[in-house]
Amino acid sequence: MTTKPKPSATAKFVLDFAPLLVFFAANKLAAIFVATFATMAVTLLVMLVSHFRYGRIQPMQWVVGVMVFVFGAATLVLHDPNFIKIKLTVIYLLFAGVLLFGKLTHRPLLKMAFGEAFPALDNDGWRKLTRNWIIFCLALAGMNEVLRRTLTTDQWVDFKVWGVTAITFVFALAQSPILSRHAEDKTPKG
Repeated sequence: MTTKPKPSATAKFVLDFAPLLVFFAANKLAAIFVATFATMAVTLLVMLVSHFRYGRIQPMQWVVGVMVFVFGAATLVLHDPNFIKIKLTVIYLLFAGVLLFGKLTHRPLLKMAFGEAFPALDNDGWRKLTRNWIIFCLALAGMNEVLRRTLTTDQWVDFKVWGVTAITFVFALAQSPILSRHAEDKTPKG
């Protein structure tokens, strides 16, 4: 039995961001309905590549993929862009809910998802990161609800692609002090 390779950092970036960039480009070139259909197609392609090339569809890909197909189909069938806009709110509330459930039941779900990336982080650090990501996801859900109701569709797409990406990057960077303060010393004593 042959083991499938893990995706490189570049491949992971392309798999993670291809649907978002296609959504943005298709919306600029055509309209929200074309962008929604194109995103559904690229999301399916990403999931197929993940499965056949890397042997596994990541849990996050499943969640986002299901949401893209459910809310995308509703957008196209009902010809109402609000469904694809609401998808973002639902995803952030779902993430916050899952993390909160893990926190309340003392299951380190964030650690299970990202522990490979931060293997030296102690349990207190994981608890603090989880708390911060719950608050952040709730804030993004609330912000999306305000913006989807007050911006035009094109303005909302621009903010979803560039604003949310930038805000998430800055927020993740702001977590660096927790990562350094709560890093366990893994060097052997002696």
